Formats: sequence, structure tokens, C-alpha cells
Amino acid sequence: QVQLVESGGGLVQAGGSLRLSCVASGRTFSSYAMAWFRQDPGKQREYVAGIRSGGSTHYADSVKGRFTISRDNARNTVYLQMNSLDPEDTAVYYCGRSRTYYIRTDPRDYDYWGQGTQVTVSS
Repeated sequence: QVQLVESGGGLVQAGGSLRLSCVASGRTFSSYAMAWFRQDPGKQREYVAGIRSGGSTHYADSVKGRFTISRDNARNTVYLQMNSLDPEDTAVYYCGRSRTYYIRTDPRDYDYWGQGTQVTVSS
């Protein structure tokens, strides 16, 4: 069984920065792509950024140039550095493990999820 635990969320002013972390249990972490999604109440889970095992990355247009995803396979951890935050970035952020080594933008292609961490950006 794989468990994902996110941390690092909080309240920040517009223009500020936060760094989210997601620690995974299990020995096969490095074999799978990982991604960050976010979700507002009543809305669908939205793709933010993904990273493959070898480190290649992909971003949603809305965060490109502001967010950076990275991973440390030795620590079973994936990170999301968020800069120039905007109130529109307010959401619960989730990390997910892809069913394969490919980055997918559809949350149905992810089989394990963390509990989420709240990010609130004030104007």
C-alpha cells in the first residue's frame, strides 16, 4: 500500500511564496510519475504540474513560470515551489502517483492521493 503525505500549505499574501512537500511510502516511488493537482470546493480536481522519474517536467499554463516541481527519489519526496502566488491559486493541493511512468493531466490516471494541504492566498 502506498501512502502520500503532503505538507507546507498555509496562508500567504499575494506575491508571496510557499513550498509544498509530498512524502511517499513504498519502495517503487522512483518508478512512477508524480503530479500536483488542486481543487476548490464544488469544482473538479485541476492539474498543476507533473514530473517523471527521470526529472522531466510539465506544467499547466496557469502556473508556468511561477511554479516549479521537483523530486528527490532518495527521499521519496516530490516538491512544489510556488512563487508569485495569486488569490486564484487558493485551493487544496494534492499530490498523486501516476499509474505509469507517464505524466497525465487527468486525475483518473492517478491511483494514489494524499490527504491534501490548504493553500490560501490573500489579496
